[in-house]
Amino acid sequence: MTLGAPSSGSSLRSSLHDRGQRLTPQRQRVLTLFERIGEGSHLSAEEVHQRLLGDQERVSLATVYRTLRLLSSMGLLQELELPEGGRRFELASDTHRDHHHLVCVRCGRTEEFENTAVLSGGEQAAAVFGFRLLECVLNVRALCPVCATAEQA
Repeated sequence: MTLGAPSSGSSLRSSLHDRGQRLTPQRQRVLTLFERIGEGSHLSAEEVHQRLLGDQERVSLATVYRTLRLLSSMGLLQELELPEGGRRFELASDTHRDHHHLVCVRCGRTEEFENTAVLSGGEQAAAVFGFRLLECVLNVRALCPVCATAEQA
């Protein structure tokens, strides 16, 4: 997960221009939302849309989906694909590269963790097969305490 471009308005505008795109107010609002909530926050497209509406920002859900895909392809956001078909997005960062996710399969709660053994295992596997490791990410599916308790009741 390499940061494709700095997220300042002018740098983002330049990066979009190089791709034949323009910096729309909606794209800037989505990126600003992620910058405001910071690293480690994982939002679905629907949650992004609701937060923008709560901030009195006018943007359609379809625009949010397109913007999230674009910002992910530019390396500004990292996409976390959930096994149940959902997707969550977080602000990309070189300083927080090789982290892993613990995801509740019921409610979608997502927690991050780091583990050097996982990274080491990824490096070893890449070396054995002659691959060049780009990133090492593990997604662990589980039930959060609230959902586990509800399931037992």
